[in-house]
Amino acid sequence: MHLFSENLAVEISSYYRNLALGHGVIPKVFTLVNSEGGQYLFFVDDLQMEVEKENQFLTYIVQEHEAVCYARGTLVILEKSQQLIEFAVIDHDDEEAIVCSAELMRDLEDRPVGLTEFEKTLAPKRTIFFGGLFKPLQLSEDQAEEFEALWTEMKPKILHRTMEA
Repeated sequence: MHLFSENLAVEISSYYRNLALGHGVIPKVFTLVNSEGGQYLFFVDDLQMEVEKENQFLTYIVQEHEAVCYARGTLVILEKSQQLIEFAVIDHDDEEAIVCSAELMRDLEDRPVGLTEFEKTLAPKRTIFFGGLFKPLQLSEDQAEEFEALWTEMKPKILHRTMEA
């Protein structure tokens, strides 16, 4: 597993903790890291697409930016009193993914007030719903242009920085 994948798991844990407890929000996030340590992070909800097209777009971005790993996270509601923040880090060169989960506690007004430590486990990459974004994607020229235009349109909302290895 790349060191970037391990670092990304730690970083996303901290990111979600800050968003949930500091700002009271738990967005669906997507982030990738390429071999130079360039990281891109954005909210999946900003895409406003059907799931299949969303996955095609994310695959396009993973391939276009030559990602070595990526992560996707969300809020999982098991029942009103049991909510989890979960994310998975997928490494290009590893058959296992890092899966992290923490329980979110809310007050009577439904505001996030506590978050357990993220528990980290390994799971086969093939069992992760979005674990196949490294698989080659054949797009028509029109689709590729549409996705590139969307990426350009989204750039003001995308956090881009360099990770340390």
